[in-house]
Amino acid sequence: MTELRFTGVGGQGVLLAGEILAEAKIIDKGYGVKAATYTSQVRGGPTKVDILLDDKEILYPYAQNIDFMLSTAQISYDQFKIDLKDNAIVVVESNLVTPSNDDYNKYKIYSIPIITIAKEEVGNVVTQSVVALAITITLTQCINRDIVYETMLSKVPKKVANVNKLAFELGEKYAKEAIKN
Repeated sequence: MTELRFTGVGGQGVLLAGEILAEAKIIDKGYGVKAATYTSQVRGGPTKVDILLDDKEILYPYAQNIDFMLSTAQISYDQFKIDLKDNAIVVVESNLVTPSNDDYNKYKIYSIPIITIAKEEVGNVVTQSVVALAITITLTQCINRDIVYETMLSKVPKKVANVNKLAFELGEKYAKEAIKN
């Protein structure tokens, strides 16, 4: 089983990425579950989405031994990193999240400007969930990239398909660059 977690604050769109991953795994003849947690503060409060992917039936929907986490907000990073495995892959929004020195010793951390990529390079901050999705797939290779890409295109409105294609391609590019460094 692969356990992933996306964290941020309400309104950042981390749910969409989790939904796409879970659905892509089902299309790929497996099992995928997403479970979201919100604080009482809907916009701006800490949120997390756990995504479990397996070839066997999933009996419990929450991650307990996380292989990969992506975080776009410090408060959520600090609150929800508790279930990370040692040596887990962790991606943080480089402009908003600063891991502790201990975290660098425990996890494989990549610092990528996810929101800046969406806002400035794609031209639409809403695409940050697709940038995050592509980064996740590139770093984990937990699901076939083409299935995730096609699932993403089926979930976004047709009128914004091209900007989401660009967001996905940029996410892949930045993840590949992070691996090299």
